[in-house]
Amino acid sequence: MAFDLVQYFAEQIYTQKPQLLEQYSKEERKEYLLEINALVLGKLITLWRADDKKVYQEIASPDELFIQEVARHLTTSSNNQSLLAKNELEQTVTEILKLQLAELKQLNDIGNLKIHGLHELLLGQIEHLSGQATDWVWLTNGLSELKGSKPIVQEEISLDSTMKEFNQMVNQPQIHANEDLHNSSETLAVPVPMWAKIFEPIVALIILWVLYCAATQIFV
Repeated sequence: MAFDLVQYFAEQIYTQKPQLLEQYSKEERKEYLLEINALVLGKLITLWRADDKKVYQEIASPDELFIQEVARHLTTSSNNQSLLAKNELEQTVTEILKLQLAELKQLNDIGNLKIHGLHELLLGQIEHLSGQATDWVWLTNGLSELKGSKPIVQEEISLDSTMKEFNQMVNQPQIHANEDLHNSSETLAVPVPMWAKIFEPIVALIILWVLYCAATQIFV
């Protein structure tokens, strides 16, 4: 199972964006933020499916116009049933999209994931998103395969566990690189020529003869 960006992003939103929807109660705020987190991440996945190179470029160097267009599209969609006011929703979507792009850039830079690694990471989030929001979210962001989905039961994961998993993911390419280097070294080992194996007994006999002659000279 891919590293859980859904929970990781949620933790980062609570930590980095304490001002978002602070006017609501703790429970309401949590519900809204989790809903929008799933809405935005799902949209990034559908955009990646449509044009991975463009989204990869936006992760590497975010464009303000791209962020505005995505936020406006999600806010004005006919499938949008958010209880938030349109201006609140658009502002929150914008801030969470910026955060997700920044975090993906950091993951890409630290883990050297590149386009192939990010492809596996992003598409692997569909499983984590299952059952995390009501159907209007999936209809709005285009992840229609999650319509009617139920949460996949997972044990509660702490932030420490999430970061440990992240560190393992980042270090995995280095481990593979070391393994590849080791395997390459074994492959490149110079084989012993056949002629050397043939002459081994002869060389041994010569050495024994020299030692015998030396011994006889000593005891004569």
